[in-house]
Amino acid sequence: MWLTNSSVGRKMVMGITGLFLVLFVTFHVLMNAVALFSPEGYNAVCRFLGANWYAILGTLVLAAGFVIHIIYSFWLTLQNRRARGNNAYEVSKRPATVEWASQNMLVLGIIVVCFMIVHLVQFWAKMQLPELLGEHLEFTGMGFVYAAFGQVWTLPVYLIGFIALWFHMTHGFWSAFQSIGANNDIWLSRWKATAKVWATVACLLFAIEAIWFTVQAQDKANMEKYGVNTEVVVENAIESLITITDAE
Repeated sequence: MWLTNSSVGRKMVMGITGLFLVLFVTFHVLMNAVALFSPEGYNAVCRFLGANWYAILGTLVLAAGFVIHIIYSFWLTLQNRRARGNNAYEVSKRPATVEWASQNMLVLGIIVVCFMIVHLVQFWAKMQLPELLGEHLEFTGMGFVYAAFGQVWTLPVYLIGFIALWFHMTHGFWSAFQSIGANNDIWLSRWKATAKVWATVACLLFAIEAIWFTVQAQDKANMEKYGVNTEVVVENAIESLITITDAE
């Protein structure tokens, strides 16, 4: 099959599935922005999505796109290394026309995937998954947000994830359109400019949201309002610090 047997076809699949991440990031950052202005509005959005068929369908489509994107990224990296042969590990100066992110997309992608796993464990595994299993949710959407950002390690991990995401998306955005053939000398520069603006706005807003949630999570009244057991959060934070200390 052309999409799997040829280098051009594999790059096209990478580009198309990469756009899944663009759509997900755009929707997610806007959804989180609701919480900045109306916590109850955010709770309403969470209830609207929940375990409804359209949310489940969207989750499956996005998950499939991510998995295919990850598989093809390793596939193309292996293909490129094989093509370089003995020069695969040769250290050379990066050409001025080649972006740093372009040469480190796999590493950046791995960091983003690790960040997304943390995010899924903190939210999807505690919100949509229990609903799918017919279990009763512990508290509301904002409750999960405050419980997560009440942990001492959450904000630093998220900020690192946002930085990696910015680099990955600034290159991946315009590269996706190049891979599917929607580019020329004029449009390529436009896609690159759009990529930097979009990724900067999205990641900056993500960072503002994360910082705001962390600040709000320190307010015991906010935690209790949305059903979060502050004693449990403190215990988890202490356990996290002990784990980090032991690791060092």
